[in-house]
Amino acid sequence: MPSKAELRRMRWSLYWTGALSRRLIGRLLAGDSGDRLQPRWLPRRWVTVVYGDIDPEAGVGVLWLVSHPGHENGTEHTVFFERCGEEWQSTGSASGGAADENPPRRRPAVGSTGQLGMIELNGGGGGLSRAHLLRNPDGWTSAPWVGSHTLRVAAEVDHLLVGGRRIQVPEDGRLIVAWKSPPSTVRGGVRPRIAAIGPGGAELSVISPRDRMDSYTWSLLTE
Repeated sequence: MPSKAELRRMRWSLYWTGALSRRLIGRLLAGDSGDRLQPRWLPRRWVTVVYGDIDPEAGVGVLWLVSHPGHENGTEHTVFFERCGEEWQSTGSASGGAADENPPRRRPAVGSTGQLGMIELNGGGGGLSRAHLLRNPDGWTSAPWVGSHTLRVAAEVDHLLVGGRRIQVPEDGRLIVAWKSPPSTVRGGVRPRIAAIGPGGAELSVISPRDRMDSYTWSLLTE
């Protein structure tokens, strides 16, 4: 059972992530880049906004935040939001995992330390669509899955294709993508195909929906 101090930290975490995410959702909807969301008034040593992604057609989005980056108590936070009727609302958050002490300033090339493949698939999470359940309180079996994955992308990649969406890769190569899967018997839904595209338009590597490694890394292992 959580202690009183742990409960206070949990309540405070829910409060500040909710308040901040409402501002950031508005900026994403206004067209701001996912890696340019850090408010000027918010010191990065307190909270760093790593990335935000929104899929207006699917009606889902996600934010990647880090509180106290570089400290022993630093924590990563994932905040989900969905279009509920005419409004976008925060629909859940998850905290956990130590924050990266030394995040890269620029993207490492493929094969470098910490960047084996073209696309490194890191943490992920999600749940049943809250927007669907608000409309259909008894629709648990028909609810889509709303998910996200954090990625680390090599310097050779110009942009990603996540399903049919084009996403520009930020300078440091770290990003998070949101996706929605149709109702599925598979726990966690089915992630869309993720393709790494080079500056000339060539497809460099792919992570298929059920794979954990990209095709570039698989080819290295088979060789």
